[in-house]
Amino acid sequence: MKLTVFGATGGIGQEIVRQALGAGHEVTAVVRDPARFAVTGDRLEVFRADLTDAGALRPAVAGRDAVLSGLGARSRADAAAGVATRLTRPVLAAMDAEGVRRLVVVSAAPVGPAPEDEGLLDKAVLAVISRVLKDVYTDLRAMESELAAGAADWTSVRPPKLTDKPLTGRYRTVVGGNPPRGRTLARADVAHAMLASLDDPATVGRGVGVAY
Repeated sequence: MKLTVFGATGGIGQEIVRQALGAGHEVTAVVRDPARFAVTGDRLEVFRADLTDAGALRPAVAGRDAVLSGLGARSRADAAAGVATRLTRPVLAAMDAEGVRRLVVVSAAPVGPAPEDEGLLDKAVLAVISRVLKDVYTDLRAMESELAAGAADWTSVRPPKLTDKPLTGRYRTVVGGNPPRGRTLARADVAHAMLASLDDPATVGRGVGVAY
């Protein structure tokens, strides 16, 4: 497949690019600062662009089979400014202009519903995290609302706490919900789940909870 990856300099974004190249895909990595991007490969194009300009993003998505986005807040200030929502809008506009429909983005577990059989401890921890990171989740919910209102065939992958552990390829997924007692997931496995969602029609227009 021909894929475009936004947020390619982030931890999840770089993992998406590496794994996609390893699987034989052609990848366009969209970055603001190429100096921060360390991945190389024969089927890789690094595309420098202003992520707020939908017109500038159109060449990056033209003719592609799908788009994956690791865009999101890197600080509480980013979240308070709604950066995930602001940067996703131009991506959606560029895709719409070029007739590209498939989009997989990263969100977060608290944006989805809590499992019905979640334990009291996990519910209490989630409540605390949701208060502390309120701006992050408000931003991601707004981003998902933009997806739902648009024309893209979107999937939102919602991991819990992220780690930098190695790829395992072994994790639980719940379409439309979250795995019970799902507390962590490596960024490498988030990327794996996002790539796996591309060919899964059951995930289109849905949030997908992922966790160990």
